[in-house]
Amino acid sequence: MEKLRLGVNIDHVATLRNARGGAAPDPVRAALLAEAAGADGITAHLREDRRHIRDADMAALRAALSIPLNFEMAATEEMARIALDIRPHAVCLVPEKREERTTEGGLEVAGDQNRLADYITPLREAGARVSLFVAPDPRQIEASARVGAAVVELHTGTYCDAVDAGETDAAAAELARLEAAAAQAAGLGLEVHAGHGLSYDSVTPIAAIPEVVELNVGHFLMGEALFRGLPAAMAEMRRLMVLARGAA
Repeated sequence: MEKLRLGVNIDHVATLRNARGGAAPDPVRAALLAEAAGADGITAHLREDRRHIRDADMAALRAALSIPLNFEMAATEEMARIALDIRPHAVCLVPEKREERTTEGGLEVAGDQNRLADYITPLREAGARVSLFVAPDPRQIEASARVGAAVVELHTGTYCDAVDAGETDAAAAELARLEAAAAQAAGLGLEVHAGHGLSYDSVTPIAAIPEVVELNVGHFLMGEALFRGLPAAMAEMRRLMVLARGAA
């Protein structure tokens, strides 16, 4: 079983900055703090409406970090141009709607295969590892392999919502879907990541899925960092991940 990596999403440091305007708090400073605390990668989502991360943040992150930068983005021509200019380690394509508070659901790959295959090609040729953020749905995973993605990131939001609501049966059913999806994706040669909504209460069963090699956690860690500091918040998440992996 591979070591389980922890990617830290720093979007909501930028959310806090943008609520007041100005330059503080600086998401690059948060990313460097996460790097020093042992993060395996940094994720940032440049949304079309620039509600949190901005173009200058992406360029600054790429210049400052020694660990991989995962550029989350919608599959638009504008974002492709920016990614090809910045050349991050990885690009994760996500669905995006202007009215949503956060990413809702997975990318529709099965119904958009020709366009996505063409879209992915120049990103791959530029050296980016392309990831698709998908629901644990066999059709979407099969399509992800067909269009040339290297990675799928499984959307854990439905599972985490059920855990948070105390809906034990719903959480168990969604966990079973995630486990099956991870096995399917790995069998197709895709690297498997997981993320969205993960917390101390929900991370253990996801971390125990043997095919999953990376978890991406953002909003929860930034919230915990307000009370205990980012290194301590990350250390507790890492502890739970390691325990889950050992038990698995």
